[in-house]
Amino acid sequence: VQLVESGGGLVQAGDSLRLSCLVSGRTFGNLVMGWFRQAPGKEREFVAYISRSGSTTYDSVKGRFTISRDNAKSTVYLQMNSLKPEDTAVYYCAAGLFNYYSDKTDRYDYWGQGTQVTVSS
Repeated sequence: VQLVESGGGLVQAGDSLRLSCLVSGRTFGNLVMGWFRQAPGKEREFVAYISRSGSTTYDSVKGRFTISRDNAKSTVYLQMNSLKPEDTAVYYCAAGLFNYYSDKTDRYDYWGQGTQVTVSS
């Protein structure tokens, strides 16, 4: 299974970005998906989750970030609005075979290589 993220970059505070994660090698509709991020010197942390049916859960980014999925395109998205300097991190998408929501990194089975998001003030 391969996960390939794209869409990161350097933006200013208040700008928006949309990250994409293309999944191959497994039936996308059978996977739950998550977005995580890791800032320098910090542990990887949960950002958002989407179930097979499209139910979503967020951490503190709720209201600014939106996770969505397009099963026909085998792609999960993370729309990030009103970006802040503290959102600066490497963003990873992850795929899981489990049935219920999880914000734990060790529950996810597959990971992408990450995409850098840098927000300047």
